[in-house]
Amino acid sequence: MQTLFQKVAGFDIHKKVIVACVRITSDGGRVKQETKTFGTMTDDLIALFDWCRSHGVTHIAMESTGVFWKPIWNLFDNGSFELLLVNPKELKQVPGRKSDVKDSQWIAQLLACGLLRSSFVPERPQRELRDLTRQRAQLHGEHTRCVNRIHKVLQDANIKLSSVATDVMGVSGRDMLAALITGNLDPDEMAELAQGKLRAKIPDLKRALTGKMTDHHRFLLEQYLDHVAHLEQQIEIFSERIKKALRPFVDEALMEVLDEIPGVNVEMIENVIAEIGVDMSQFPTAGHLSSWTGVCPGNETSAGKRKKSGTTKGNTWLRRALCQAAWGASRTKNSYFQSQYRRLAGRRGKKRAAVAVGRGILEVFYVLLSNRELRYRDLGGDYFDKLDPERLCRHLVKRIESLGYDVDLRLNSAV
Repeated sequence: MQTLFQKVAGFDIHKKVIVACVRITSDGGRVKQETKTFGTMTDDLIALFDWCRSHGVTHIAMESTGVFWKPIWNLFDNGSFELLLVNPKELKQVPGRKSDVKDSQWIAQLLACGLLRSSFVPERPQRELRDLTRQRAQLHGEHTRCVNRIHKVLQDANIKLSSVATDVMGVSGRDMLAALITGNLDPDEMAELAQGKLRAKIPDLKRALTGKMTDHHRFLLEQYLDHVAHLEQQIEIFSERIKKALRPFVDEALMEVLDEIPGVNVEMIENVIAEIGVDMSQFPTAGHLSSWTGVCPGNETSAGKRKKSGTTKGNTWLRRALCQAAWGASRTKNSYFQSQYRRLAGRRGKKRAAVAVGRGILEVFYVLLSNRELRYRDLGGDYFDKLDPERLCRHLVKRIESLGYDVDLRLNSAV
């Protein structure tokens, strides 16, 4: 194999040790390798940095191993080396060559021959923004789980509040839960705590709030409600921090443009920008971005036949945010994404349709971030009907005839 880089290094990274191999190729094609093991403490990483620089290394490749690569990247990312973070799938060893030393040598050899491509690693401000948005997503998940635990306690106490009130954690629901915790078991008094539209359901509330609440149930409810309040406070703190961290990336004008996309809100925009940034030059096309995210079908072909393949593995955080936005977009009346969702859900299923709509939303983000002068313009809910009106007409006539009717079509002169 042809050597493209003469002085390279490959790192095999673990929690406590780093096995590094420096590979130097002379002008005559002679290869010299030196392998050394370092610790992962800060002084060990500084020693590794000096060791690589003393050998004149220009390119360094490392495997994306959990979070253990991050300290190395943070220290080495100062312009001294060309760093490559490589997907482990692209570094699979050949049989019979598995050891830490062999792994580092193999990485260095692949790097020297130019057979490795680096993963997308954003700059430190964006990585910090990612940490904030991902932690907020974890807090949202824990909040949902804690609310579900409250539902289970109420069911165990035969309190059927969730069968009457749409949102148990609303203002009325929280007042009723607080009354249950204090020991007020009078259904009439608790039902009178209802506010707004829920007051029309007071008779049903009296029946739903009649149960067998014990001290054990009250203790659990109190602890869960305290935990919910703490999580909501933490989410608010993280949201404020995210707004500050987002300012260098997005101004108010761009925020307004992105907010016009159906199903997209401020939190969704924050999540997307944290994952992909605002510089779309990292992705040659919108298709590349969709593939990197994991919202497009896999491409597996053998013997001229395409095998059935699901979506590829990609950025799970971004994919989850896009699917959440897709569910919202599917409920936006007279919109292109609602029409697309309904068109696909009937024959492909709701989840596949949501992924397809999420991909469409992501591609809109790509276009708007690539050209700041553009604005979103919805194609309308009748977009697919206008693509091939004759085909739609034949389909509708066939359905009407299947019901036993004769159809006589006449062209409207006003059309």
